Amino acid sequence: MRKIVAAWLLLLNAFAFAQAQTAPFDMSGERPPGASVTPRLTSPTPPATPAAPVPPAVVAQPQPAAPAPQPAAAANTAAPRPGDVRRYVVPFSQLGLGGEYDRRSWSVYLTPEQAAAKASFTFAYQNAIVVAPEASALTVYLNNRPIGQQRVGSPDGPSAVTFEVPPGLLQPGTNLVTFEADQRHRTDCSMQSTYELWSNIDPAGTFLSFTGSDAAQLSSADAIRAIGVDGAGKTEFDIVVPALEQPGTTKPLLRLAQGLSVLSSMPNQIFAFSTASLPAGGPGKLSVLVGTAAELRPLFPGLPPGAESAAFAAFATDPRSGSPVLLISGPSWQAVSSAIDTIVSPTDRSSDIRRDVLTTERWSAPNAPLVFSDTNIALSQLGVKTTEFSGRRLRTSFNIAVPADFYANAYGEAKVLLDAAYTDNVMPGSHIDIYVNDNIASTVPITTTSGGILRHLPIRVTMRHFKPGLNSVAIEAILMTKDDAVCAPGSTAGATPRFALFDTSELQIPDFARVGQRPNLAAMAGTAYPYGRATEPTPLFIDRVDADTLSAAATLLGQMAITAGHPIAVETVASPNTIGDRDAIFIGSISQMPATALSQTNIATASQASWRPVADTQPGVVDTGTAFEEWNSKVSGGVLRNRITAFREWVSRNFDISRSSLQFIPGAEQIFTPANADTLLVAQGSSPAGAGAWTVVAAPSAKDLREGLEVLTTQLNWPQISGHITTYSSKTGKIETVPVTRFDFVPSTPWSISNYRLIAANWLSTNILSYAFLLVVFVLLIGVTTSSMLKKLGRSK
Repeated sequence: MRKIVAAWLLLLNAFAFAQAQTAPFDMSGERPPGASVTPRLTSPTPPATPAAPVPPAVVAQPQPAAPAPQPAAAANTAAPRPGDVRRYVVPFSQLGLGGEYDRRSWSVYLTPEQAAAKASFTFAYQNAIVVAPEASALTVYLNNRPIGQQRVGSPDGPSAVTFEVPPGLLQPGTNLVTFEADQRHRTDCSMQSTYELWSNIDPAGTFLSFTGSDAAQLSSADAIRAIGVDGAGKTEFDIVVPALEQPGTTKPLLRLAQGLSVLSSMPNQIFAFSTASLPAGGPGKLSVLVGTAAELRPLFPGLPPGAESAAFAAFATDPRSGSPVLLISGPSWQAVSSAIDTIVSPTDRSSDIRRDVLTTERWSAPNAPLVFSDTNIALSQLGVKTTEFSGRRLRTSFNIAVPADFYANAYGEAKVLLDAAYTDNVMPGSHIDIYVNDNIASTVPITTTSGGILRHLPIRVTMRHFKPGLNSVAIEAILMTKDDAVCAPGSTAGATPRFALFDTSELQIPDFARVGQRPNLAAMAGTAYPYGRATEPTPLFIDRVDADTLSAAATLLGQMAITAGHPIAVETVASPNTIGDRDAIFIGSISQMPATALSQTNIATASQASWRPVADTQPGVVDTGTAFEEWNSKVSGGVLRNRITAFREWVSRNFDISRSSLQFIPGAEQIFTPANADTLLVAQGSSPAGAGAWTVVAAPSAKDLREGLEVLTTQLNWPQISGHITTYSSKTGKIETVPVTRFDFVPSTPWSISNYRLIAANWLSTNILSYAFLLVVFVLLIGVTTSSMLKKLGRSK
């Protein structure tokens, strides 16, 4: 009997050992026997009243295990059920939530039919293996109401999670989507470990699903706002124009492109013109047919009869594909232009009307307020929520905008009036950092050991990193405790808050100098300056009207229209001689670009023949920059020269002193020759008489121009345009800029002593030798004047 029992025990141990060998390695906490290792869904049922956002310190309690979510790969490739409509919602090519706490919000525009339909929300995600699932969660909000929370537990591959949307939560028009990540490390308590935490949301696996085919109907021009994005975060307008190359069609077509761009306000828009049949439809795409009734009837046999007698603009369904199509037609091109105006005119705005915000809500909500003078703004108005935090590194950010004539980068100081609190566990050595456009702008150390409450603590923030247009400001708290130094088991996921940031904190922007600068590509990228302020149509030179060049021009002007807040009126010109000294834009291939435009923007005219992309098959191509550095190290004095260069960089980094700041008069701009590795350049200079700004957008070919602008105008790359010249290389993906060495002031506000004083303060702060020279002159004048007065008024004996 004993032998039988021993044999059974041996078999059971062998079976358990085999199971242990096949089970995947898991560092999460213990689970009850038989529990699933897949991520568990919490109950999607929301509270009856709108709930406040879940603080980072609060971790949802385990809920009964729901059915395992499908793999994200299956969710990405699976088509919607018959009769359902899918709307992708992530306006980025990549969406990553990093650190111990991260929150991203943006808006999605829905039609009345979509808002009324039964809906569900699906997202696919994958996280770092070091994220502890028992203490980490992803929460999804719609219109500030949580619809579900998911434990972060998908390190081996993407997982798809679906939440039902409560009836009545969605509304026609703008709807706010928010992802909030609360993450903790499995084993490490160091500050460095917080940078290892991430959860990536897959745009192709994140969408709203609507039941019923009515959600696909587009019944009015307002539905253009609901075009949305595709699975890669892009928005595409396919405009089919049979008479594309006929004279007189360019101006109304570019006006249409800008109007569509402003109406949708999506961050990654591209325009594609063609003369052939309608392209295939899909998510994030809108097909537009433009032309007279006679021109469109071969492409769209079901054209409504009203298009033959009057201006016509309406949505229709393509009988061959079933996709919605925007028809713009009429008996003549004059009527077609009138139909375009019915769509675009609601977006027009006079240049005399000052706007209060920059439209950013389609990729970053809320819209960024535009600050023109001394202003205090509560962080609650900028989208920052009161947060109680139990981790080690808290980072939250918000957006602020300044006008194109901002000129306070050398002396200006803003303030963050911080409302916060921290416990006595926080040790000295902790600190609070302020970042502007990802550059450190200020640091405040925490020195007390007994905790404290900060009420409007003033933190000075240098404005040297501010730029015209949109600016991102981040507040980061680095918190160290004795418990973190010990890092006992289970202490990586503390539940007791150690820091609190209150939304009553304020950002104070002081009065700053306001004067335009020419050239200034950053101002053009930020607010479309100076073209967005023009009271007359801007001259636009296009070397030839073909599909590639016109698509490139529409993509560029569409992005500029978004930053300007309205379509920019343009008129096409055939020669720079008809422009005079007005602000103008030149778009085309480098070989067809007028020599005058190249000379005014300091681009070598020889590049018209020499600028050609390097073919991948060309052997033995030598990179000029690499060869120069190699020869620089070979010649005598190379080591000494390198040391001098390193010392110069150290002085610039630590004392903000550069060679340009040690000049009495700024040097002349150097002639620029684009490298063969570059595939696109944007340059700005003055008109021949210096009264206007000329912007040149050129590439070796029309194809390079179109592809380059499609990349450069994305939300990620557009803010990198700055300086005097910006280049882009499709081979390396790099965007490089040539800084401005000499610029002209352009008055932008009425004359005032206070503004001129601020302008002088900023100019003297950037020209140290001039400031020192004027200081010496004033001291000498005071000395001579005092001596002269003493000789006349003092006693001679």
